[in-house]
Amino acid sequence: MPVDLGKPLSWKNATGDADTMLQNLQANILKGHVREHLHILLVQFGKGPAGAAEARTFLAGLVPLMKSAKEHLQEVEGFKRNGSSGVPDTPYVGVGLTKAGYDRLGLSDRAPSDEAFERGMRDDGTRSMLKDPDIAQWEAGYREEIHAVVLVGDAEPRPAGAGLKKVEELLTGSLRVLGKEVGRGMRNANGDGIEHFGYVDGRSQPLFLTEDVEDERRGTDGVSVWDPAEALARILVADPAAPDPATDFGSYFVLRKLEQNVRAFRKAEEELADALKLDNDDRERAGAMLVGRFKDGTPLTLQATPGAHSPVMNDFTYASDGAADKCPFQAHIRKTNPRGSGGFESPEEERRHLMARRGQTYGERADGPGGDLPEGGVGLLFMAFNSDLVDQFEFTQRNWANSTGFPDSGSEPAPGLDPVIGQGSRPPATWPRVWGQEEGQEVTSPAQTVTMKGGEYFFMPSLAFLRSL
Repeated sequence: MPVDLGKPLSWKNATGDADTMLQNLQANILKGHVREHLHILLVQFGKGPAGAAEARTFLAGLVPLMKSAKEHLQEVEGFKRNGSSGVPDTPYVGVGLTKAGYDRLGLSDRAPSDEAFERGMRDDGTRSMLKDPDIAQWEAGYREEIHAVVLVGDAEPRPAGAGLKKVEELLTGSLRVLGKEVGRGMRNANGDGIEHFGYVDGRSQPLFLTEDVEDERRGTDGVSVWDPAEALARILVADPAAPDPATDFGSYFVLRKLEQNVRAFRKAEEELADALKLDNDDRERAGAMLVGRFKDGTPLTLQATPGAHSPVMNDFTYASDGAADKCPFQAHIRKTNPRGSGGFESPEEERRHLMARRGQTYGERADGPGGDLPEGGVGLLFMAFNSDLVDQFEFTQRNWANSTGFPDSGSEPAPGLDPVIGQGSRPPATWPRVWGQEEGQEVTSPAQTVTMKGGEYFFMPSLAFLRSL
């Protein structure tokens, strides 16, 4: 029976082609793999037949270090039942190829055919469309032509480091490491993942496994208002270079290094609170208006103060906030997931732009009590899986985050850019002075506090393809 891409999958009940697909799919795609300690290598292959042969040997050599989606899901299930005892402590190893990487391997005619993938993120047209900085302003490792990315991650530093060493031992001959990234998870007192501005991050995700949807229904605030279930077609792509595209799948992978100016963001929070004359505990709402959630993850559209229960609430839409007098139209999480409130498409059409995000924070923080907030050197390694780069990642960045007119507010002035990841000119925006009341005040938009430092598009191929090399 063929893999049904039109709905979520029950991995425990998968048989036939669906079970084979799970055995040949890389981990971390359908379900995020723990990667509190993460290493990323940007790799360039050598030229000519010799370079292609060395690259093929390297990629095939990675397979024994990798686990399939099925093996990962079995590990997670074993951990749920038995804790850490008896669960193999194996790091996650993932690999992706660029279009230039396929070309260097001599597989141009078998490469995936997504338009954005073929262009690449370094392309002048891509950068102009996304309003990314000039390549000269990118970090060195991203300025050159990248052919592959390798990710190694684990819950603990030692297995992650051991996995990295094994990967590096395979890098011989003409293979070059253009750049390295190190990510390390950050968590708040509740154990929720946060980013460097201090806000809960990664809470709302599309779920592709029925078991995960059921866990969400039973273990959180539910799925009756916002259903996170998503069809496999929004993340999986038949691997055209694999032995059997009917069972061998991969996914397009976006990597972007986003540097965060924590000092400038904190200043933006304070200046917005001052402009709106927010007093005492209500000043915290200024930052929540920029993000759409309070630092503890409480959705601003649901309540005016932090302190919602844990796990962080996600079963909501903006149906009761049509005037945006609770959560502003331009708030980051409303911009990047309008939950049916965008005004330009039906809720069903909006959903198809959502991505499976797998980001991780990077950079060491030296600021303690009374210390200086970092102005750079820290940020987010944004990572996301897509089945259609143009319709998912690029659409979200270009048509939502970077668009001053999204969502459709129905009146002037327009919402403005996403204050967190929006790129481009930043016109003034209107913010509600009092939560839940329509009185708004136009305020000069905060300066850009997130800077793109480099990135690329990859395809994470099937294990069957890697074995065939």
